[in-house]
This record gives sequence, structure tokens and C-alpha cells, in this order.
Amino acid sequence: MSVVFSSDGTKIASGSGDQTIRIWDVRSGQCENTLKGHDSYVRSVVFSSDGTKIASGSNVKTIRIWDVRSGQCENTLKGHDSSVMSVVFSSDGTKIASGSNVKTIRIWDVRSGQCENTLK
Repeated sequence: MSVVFSSDGTKIASGSGDQTIRIWDVRSGQCENTLKGHDSYVRSVVFSSDGTKIASGSNVKTIRIWDVRSGQCENTLKGHDSSVMSVVFSSDGTKIASGSNVKTIRIWDVRSGQCENTLK
């Protein structure tokens, strides 16, 4: 499971073994949305710095990019050979770095969904 605050501190995203991501309102404690689409454990979640997107990494070698407001998956990034254990947005929100179980880091372009580089 993974949890992360939005940059403004008003929301928390949680990823879990039930294959979902939940978006929580910190003040009320209520779940605002449940994002569904992963086929296995959600290992890592992160908000973009502007809070409009969430990236999530899972056991089935994929990263999903979600729109926070609508809850819709905007893109699924494929290319890892093993579970995605960690995801992070660049500070400007244009890139995602993802780390897998087999000692690789991939750098992705958020807009195109293309892998730009693999670090081993």
C-alpha cells in the first residue's frame, strides 16, 4: 500500500491490494473517489505538483495516469519487465520516473506516454 498527500495538503491518495486508488478529503475524512483499472496491487501513488493528476504503479508492470477531478485513466504506460514499485512526477509535471523490481528506472513523457530513457 502507498499513501501520499496532495501538494496543498487537502487530499490524500491511497493505493492498495484491492487494485484501487482512493482519493480522500483530509478535513472530512471522506473518500471522494475510487479509481479502478489496475489488475493487481497498487504499489505506488503520487500527485502531480498542481494536484490535477495521479500516477500509480502496479504489480502488473504498468503505470497509469489519472485525472483527479473525473477519476478517469488518461493513459497506461507499459514497458517495465517487473512490478512497478515507485512512481514520481517531475516538478513541472511533464515527466514521470518509475522504478521496478528489477533495478531499472524508466523516464516517461506524460503527454505522449512514451518512455524516453531507461536507467540500469
